Amino acid sequence: MLRPDQQENCALPGVSVRTGTVYEHCVLALEHGYRLGAHDLPLLGTGDWDDGMNRVGAGGTGESVWNGWFFVAVLNAFAELATGRCDAPRAAWCRDRSAGFGAALEAHAWDGCWYRRAYFDDGTPLGSAQNDECQITAIPQAWAVVSGAADPARCERAMAAVESRLVNAEDRVIRLLTPPFDKGILQPGYITGYVLGIRENGGQYTHAAIWVALATARRGRGDRALELWNMIAQVSHTTTPAGVERYKVEPYVVSGDVYGAPPHTGRGGWTWYTGSAGWLYRVGLEAILGIRPAGDTLHIEPCVPVTWPEYEVTYRHRSATYRIRVDPAAGTGRGVRSVTVDGRPEPGNSVRLRDDGRMHDVCVVLG
Repeated sequence: MLRPDQQENCALPGVSVRTGTVYEHCVLALEHGYRLGAHDLPLLGTGDWDDGMNRVGAGGTGESVWNGWFFVAVLNAFAELATGRCDAPRAAWCRDRSAGFGAALEAHAWDGCWYRRAYFDDGTPLGSAQNDECQITAIPQAWAVVSGAADPARCERAMAAVESRLVNAEDRVIRLLTPPFDKGILQPGYITGYVLGIRENGGQYTHAAIWVALATARRGRGDRALELWNMIAQVSHTTTPAGVERYKVEPYVVSGDVYGAPPHTGRGGWTWYTGSAGWLYRVGLEAILGIRPAGDTLHIEPCVPVTWPEYEVTYRHRSATYRIRVDPAAGTGRGVRSVTVDGRPEPGNSVRLRDDGRMHDVCVVLG
């Protein structure tokens, strides 16, 4: 445990004498994380997703709005897992706390046009229009949508604010926050040590940018989701000699961040280092193309541009291969009308996967 005056500790971890299943470990993590502040939101401590904000909740009472939405998503997913394991008390525990977070977030996190980012130890809001810097940040808006628990009308306004204040099509940058920290009164932590427009301090932090694309797809806006996805994808930055000169880093790996201020606007940074690569793949495959595996089931729920022609995905499941043709000719870009496997209709929008060494033809019609 940290001392009261200690914010972090660098040491070698020991091996615990306690043992347990992965499920039990997850339960302990949820219980440990369920520590709330004055607004019934999760405590932020010395960093939630953004460890650069290590002073927002260092006193032990600061709260994270983003982590509230994230916690909702995790609790709802874990409730399903607990139900599948016949652990009804744990499923109820998760759902009750998820509902509590949803109510607290709507009551205390809405700023009027978007959701706030956090509360400092003294109760000062962060990510608010009343701040002189960091008035809006991307991740609470994106995860309000991804959680599925936020008010739809508020999500509409919040994502519109992201589009108008954080997405810059000309620079091909989706900023994490704006305005960047410079000479204002807020002191959130070491994020202020970054140059304006670099990394988390007003540049594109790619992890968060991809969540914006994911939220856009979840809202059913396939055309815009693909535009944002292409804006992030590393290949699109290097299709011309001028783009290569500007981007400067490898075109075959995802950049952890992209600079958002002159004279380095559009320059990539921190390649070979980021979990954003996995998120970019998942958002493209699962949220846009709509191919989402779950055990022995393949869920199909595309959200593609309305003008797209037919497209194909080849998916291998153990010894079997599934050749999936998606027909979006109805012009909706989403909504599954029918699914057939080897000419036989399947109910709903899922395919039961088999380990039979065969090639299967799947036809999906949208509309």
